[in-house]
Amino acid sequence: MAPIDPHSYADSSHPLTTHISFSFYFDFPSSTIASSTLLSLSAPHSGPLTLDTRSLSLSAVIDPATAAPIPFTLSPSPDAVLGQSLTLTLSNQSKLLILSKTAPSSSALQWLSPPQTFNKSYPFVFTQCQAIHARSIFPCQDTPAARIKFAAKLNIPRYLSAVMAAKHVDRRDPAAGECGGACDDSIWCAEGRVVEEFVMEQPVPPYLFAFAVGELGFREVGPRTKVYSEAVPAVLDAAAREFAGSEEMIKVGEGLFGPYEWERFDLLVLPPSFPYGGMENPRMTFLTPTVIKGDATGAQVVAHELAHSWTGNLITNKNNDHFWLNEGFTTYAERRIVEVVQGKERAILNIGIGWRGLVEQIERFKDRMEFTKLRTNQQGVDPDDVYSEVPYEKGFQFLWRIERQVGRPAFDEFLKKYIANFKFQSIDTDMFLDFLKANIPGIEDQIDLKLWTDGTGIPPDAMEPASEIYTKIVSLANDFKSGKMPNEDDVAQWGGQEWELYLENLPKSVEASQLAALDERYRLAESKDYEVKVAFLQHAIASRCSSYYNEVEKTLKEVGRMKYLRPLYRALVEGAGKEEEKMFARRVFSEACAGYHPIAKGVVEAIFAKHL
Repeated sequence: MAPIDPHSYADSSHPLTTHISFSFYFDFPSSTIASSTLLSLSAPHSGPLTLDTRSLSLSAVIDPATAAPIPFTLSPSPDAVLGQSLTLTLSNQSKLLILSKTAPSSSALQWLSPPQTFNKSYPFVFTQCQAIHARSIFPCQDTPAARIKFAAKLNIPRYLSAVMAAKHVDRRDPAAGECGGACDDSIWCAEGRVVEEFVMEQPVPPYLFAFAVGELGFREVGPRTKVYSEAVPAVLDAAAREFAGSEEMIKVGEGLFGPYEWERFDLLVLPPSFPYGGMENPRMTFLTPTVIKGDATGAQVVAHELAHSWTGNLITNKNNDHFWLNEGFTTYAERRIVEVVQGKERAILNIGIGWRGLVEQIERFKDRMEFTKLRTNQQGVDPDDVYSEVPYEKGFQFLWRIERQVGRPAFDEFLKKYIANFKFQSIDTDMFLDFLKANIPGIEDQIDLKLWTDGTGIPPDAMEPASEIYTKIVSLANDFKSGKMPNEDDVAQWGGQEWELYLENLPKSVEASQLAALDERYRLAESKDYEVKVAFLQHAIASRCSSYYNEVEKTLKEVGRMKYLRPLYRALVEGAGKEEEKMFARRVFSEACAGYHPIAKGVVEAIFAKHL
């Protein structure tokens, strides 16, 4: 067996799946989905075929042409990272139908009861399949190396609606015989049910498979963009205002990187438990409500997810060892879009915040420097446990270094050529480097490419950004060490990003009284901008400023975004002699975890396992 991905059981000698037809029956009372999954392979195959599964119960595997059963075995005990392998024995077959059911604990799905939603009237469910969670919804070759087109029928209660990272075809009554064996026709066609039909006509990696079902509304914000969320007018209106500039950003992206290949760029604002800032699901980006800040700066997260339409979705890393190809490129592309739309100063602040983040992440991995490389070895490692800003920010720094070497016009030409050459393909670091050397001859003599991709830490030719405002903010943060607080004139023009940069550059240990005085003047602990609030609360925990622990608890209970959970829980439990903080962290988690997505819950449990 020759695996093609350290995070998949898929075998390189087996044909890859090219198309899947799904029928899903959503059962909200049991928090399960009954599925029929019809896989089409790239070629007929005889012998074993291995698929990935996690926490699925399988009832049958059938040859759709003959209705004959196909023999299958599930590996006896699940691997903690990979789940269970499903091995089918094929006989010159290229299509197979699998009947299965998700577990209520499916790692990709979060089922919200009505009290956990905004309106508190109806249930809600949504997916998060990156990095390796599609296998907990349906059996598949759960690797970005396998790009699939698909068609899906979602059978849901009539009082709800569905969206998907795919083209919406129809909302209609269920029809007998279309469920593919997912359940009985009498259940599929029962009163009060409706079918929402979707199709994805471009090949996408399984981690981009996404849907949400709930009481949804939308606002039109551009010719290619609707903003969806739960049907709460205040949320929809705030989101529509925040993301009103989406069409302008799409046009800027097209100017920089070539045609937008996905037709629609719709946005879905999810409940607060969504574990990421955004997820670049094609045609339908998923967003946390924490990016709605009221000043349009949340659009920077949208710029990042939009940039993925070219780098990540169109060209994809072959597996997670090469994750920087998705995220480093996208961070670079996002900042180019921000520079045009919001100005150079804003882009430089963005780079500066990223630089601080990179420095902190290198420190975080000081005992596991493997994960400070761009090209990593993640064999036996859960990608959610080592997720960090390194592939984003070190990847950005690498591309910015190449741009400085060859000049922006030449690098822009290279980028367009790179995207056009590899679109709808999954590639690895060597393929990128070969293409780089072929198209920018002699680049390997000017930049140590191997040091950048395979070296640990931050290379000496990486660069902290420079601008008048950036330098001033860092200087004011350094003044804080000697007890000097910024005055009102200094901060009069500051928004969330300026405060975030200031707080991230403060010394690690600050006197509790100094911190309290800063907050008394500028009310940072109560900021509506979570980037500012969480940066401040990290300092409060480090200074053992327990008067802020109520605010820490409130924050950990009202949002499930891992960008905030990780640093706050880590600050509470890392280090010696913090028994009170550790007990506090345990209690808050025990009370809050029912509202976290399974991925976020697992990440916090991993932090506890290491430090408690």
